[in-house]
Amino acid sequence: MSLIEFSDEYFMKQAVQEAITGMDAGEVPVGAIVVCDNQVIGRGHNLVETLTDSTAHAEMQAFTSAMEYLGGKYLDECTLYVTLEPCTMCAGASYWSRLGKLVFGASDIKRGYRETAGDMLHPKTVVTRGVMKLECGELLTHFFASKRKGKV
Repeated sequence: MSLIEFSDEYFMKQAVQEAITGMDAGEVPVGAIVVCDNQVIGRGHNLVETLTDSTAHAEMQAFTSAMEYLGGKYLDECTLYVTLEPCTMCAGASYWSRLGKLVFGASDIKRGYRETAGDMLHPKTVVTRGVMKLECGELLTHFFASKRKGKV
């Protein structure tokens, strides 16, 4: 176990870097990391376009790598940091993984799990919303504005 406790902002900055990596590859800039005992054990960014797979969300990539690292299917001692509120699919995956904590940046008022499915997270999952929400939201706003102008 780590003796140093890092802040939610510290880890969200790493999720933002994942989002930027995805954006640089032409993906919607959503980034995610999974942390256990102050160590990043999984990371991901959207790969929907790259893999031509509508399920290749950042959270799913991060969950898969974290579970592989742990050698198990449960993330009850872990925190997911994601730049955008998870969709219903990703919230469902967090339920089945028994995610310990969810920290997200920007809210998704159109496709976020809270809007489309209510509270579908595992009952023991602790949620922190709005960490670096402006920075996370600006990445998405810039990306879609550039798309409309044909620059991305």
